[in-house]
Amino acid sequence: MSDQNSGKINLLLSELGDTDLVSSRWLRSHGYSNSLVARYVASGWLVSPARGVYMRTGGRLQWEGVVRSLQCREGLSLHIGGRFALALQGHEHYLRLGEAAAVSLFGSARLPGWVGKLPLNEGFQLLGRGSFDLPAPASMAEASENELRAYGLFRHEVGSGTQGLVCSTPERAMLELCDGVTDAALVYEVDALMQAMTTLRPQQVALMLRHCQSIKAKRLFLALAERHRHVWLAHVPLDGVDLGRGKRALVPGGRLHPTYQITLPGDLDEHLG
Repeated sequence: MSDQNSGKINLLLSELGDTDLVSSRWLRSHGYSNSLVARYVASGWLVSPARGVYMRTGGRLQWEGVVRSLQCREGLSLHIGGRFALALQGHEHYLRLGEAAAVSLFGSARLPGWVGKLPLNEGFQLLGRGSFDLPAPASMAEASENELRAYGLFRHEVGSGTQGLVCSTPERAMLELCDGVTDAALVYEVDALMQAMTTLRPQQVALMLRHCQSIKAKRLFLALAERHRHVWLAHVPLDGVDLGRGKRALVPGGRLHPTYQITLPGDLDEHLG
């Protein structure tokens, strides 16, 4: 191998962490031709866990490396949200037993084809832009913490020595989860999660409510917060929050919440642990 090519592989390996992935597209855009990458694989420097993507030999294929690659190297405007964001922040015991883990991703970008071909236990669920009218940051990798906070996002550290993954704050993640509720079973799950949300920040809650366009999500969020008598709810300013008009029948035969006019299952207490 020439000194030039030896220097290129050393540079590449120095940039790759134990779980980092690089796509063929990224490699080509950074001066690594297909033939050169093929030589790296043949020489044992790189391995390909799926067609079109590579990692250093001896690296560990993990879901967080996939998301880091999508956000930082592929430059995709995607963030971890909803149920998986809450699990990542310590609420995994509320996930439904026996359910395969699915990394919930929000954003308008499409996932590269190689993502679905990786031999991982976790899957990736792309849920679109969601119900918020907040445009995503132009670059997840370069956005400051203050910029991310304005979108209800932050960097969650996963492992040491690696860049944090952009995911929803608990305030945004709860509303994202509420928006996806379609039956009583999901109401029970969200209710159990809401019971644990004792430290939500009133101003951040208000910001997310103002920018959430789902009437169902906002009413369900507020009704469950009131049901659990969270102290922070009294400090949430609701001026500028559109809660719509009329009643919302979330579950058939449910009990109508008197304040937020949405039906909830009458047996919620029986499903709390």
